[in-house]
Amino acid sequence: MTDKHKMNIVDRVGFDCPGAREIEFEVPHRYNASEVLFNNLDQGRGDNIAILSDSGNVTYQDLCATANQCGNALHNQSVAPFSRIVMVLEDTPIYPAAIFGAIRAGYVPVLINTQSTSDLVSYYVGDAGAEIVIIEAELCHLISEQAVRGSSLRLIVVANGPLPDNLPVDAILWEDWIGTASDQLNAADTHRNDMAFWMYSSGTTGKPKGIVHLQHDVPYIQASYGKQILEITENDICFSPPKIFFAYGFGNSIVFPFSVGASVVLAAERPVPDGIFDQIKRFRPTLFFGLPTLYNGLMNSKACEQGDFSSVRMCLSAAETLAADLFLAWRKRFGFEIIEGLGSTEILHIYLSNTHSNKRPGAAGLRVPGFEVKLLDADNQPVAKGEGGILWVRGVSSAPCYWNKPEKTAETMRDDWLYTGDRFRQDEDGFYYFQGRADDLIKVSGQWVYPMEVEHCLADHPAIRECAVMAHSLEDNRMTLKAYVVLADGNAPNEDTTRDLQNFVKSRLVSFKYPRFVDYLPELPKTGTGKIDRQKLLKN
Repeated sequence: MTDKHKMNIVDRVGFDCPGAREIEFEVPHRYNASEVLFNNLDQGRGDNIAILSDSGNVTYQDLCATANQCGNALHNQSVAPFSRIVMVLEDTPIYPAAIFGAIRAGYVPVLINTQSTSDLVSYYVGDAGAEIVIIEAELCHLISEQAVRGSSLRLIVVANGPLPDNLPVDAILWEDWIGTASDQLNAADTHRNDMAFWMYSSGTTGKPKGIVHLQHDVPYIQASYGKQILEITENDICFSPPKIFFAYGFGNSIVFPFSVGASVVLAAERPVPDGIFDQIKRFRPTLFFGLPTLYNGLMNSKACEQGDFSSVRMCLSAAETLAADLFLAWRKRFGFEIIEGLGSTEILHIYLSNTHSNKRPGAAGLRVPGFEVKLLDADNQPVAKGEGGILWVRGVSSAPCYWNKPEKTAETMRDDWLYTGDRFRQDEDGFYYFQGRADDLIKVSGQWVYPMEVEHCLADHPAIRECAVMAHSLEDNRMTLKAYVVLADGNAPNEDTTRDLQNFVKSRLVSFKYPRFVDYLPELPKTGTGKIDRQKLLKN
């Protein structure tokens, strides 16, 4: 995709698709996604609290005013419509103001992982053709001479701290930049199919891909997951330790609360158990969004004994499979269950989910209203219930393309459907169970094995706090399995433990599936979005 196509990207999925009809989704042809925030003023919620944070509370009136100032400040830079604005920001009140200000003014915010390297930030700036970067003061070291060389970058806006010395292009503090800009701004006359914002893939299989999302994607995930699963209202308070740059966090902290006039807790610091329990005690959220690794950390924290989740009416989980023993342990400790789901950055949020009234431990869940899913075999033929197949999904919020990656786009976005590459099976009740990546299938002792199946089995062992199972190549090029294990307190990493874990797998699965090698680690490495970093494990 090239710049000449940027003005109006035709939907790959029409508004008359079954998913959209199912949730009665409609937006006008001329639509700007900033209306999700600004509609709160029309609804008389200007004085309601939009953001709760360590730096103070922010009302809807004040948030909209700051967003307008940001949009006008961008106009003052004379950048062309639909120019990309790279944002490397922590979860503070500046972030939603910057996102909605850019969208409202007709620009495209690009949300970047704050744990990116300098080389990656250079790549993002160049790939997006960005002229402006808005970045945390403490992350300015990521903007190097290399990031500027050959790029269009001409201004760095520095947030939440002092202006560093020796930046490679002109720089200005956020408060000075917006300080003279008007707090009144009409929404740009965008089409519902125009670009609204980008996120980048993790880049585990090559260069990260710019995932393009459109103006109508924002209200769509609210009409589907927000309304149908969360049943969120203006009385809710959302808290999502997974960050805004992550599609899951973007929905949790931006789309869902602001769509209904609810409040959101924003915490800039790295999510650690003690800090999370403290934020919950102070701000009393009603909706808590986590990841399996985060819930595991909370359960194994010393603070868990005194942790108070009494304000929370629903805990949500996504990104990775939630182990059945963690599900049960959480219910025993806090008296209610974690609601698991599955989504992707390409879809923008969750399209399979359990619910309060209908759930299965270990399942990704049922189809979320508004989305269609199907399981196909290698010949693209439907599979029977109970059999494994590759998951395909479609809905109006599906990304139409990867920026300037036509081959990757053609490989993944196929005839309105998104090819996920994830292998699932569906039970008789319609619940979907993750079985691993389609390309993860390996041959052990002449027979096919999915490492994820073994990983799920091992995770149920009481001695294991956390684990990952991956393919391992032997010196003679044969393949086998290696388990990376973090033991629960009171268990020793020795041969007896290894033998016990291997026998546990043999007793539950066919014997050849047991991991031949077990590595014990104090912690499993994590990506910026909280998932297990399997690429780092491969280098272990």
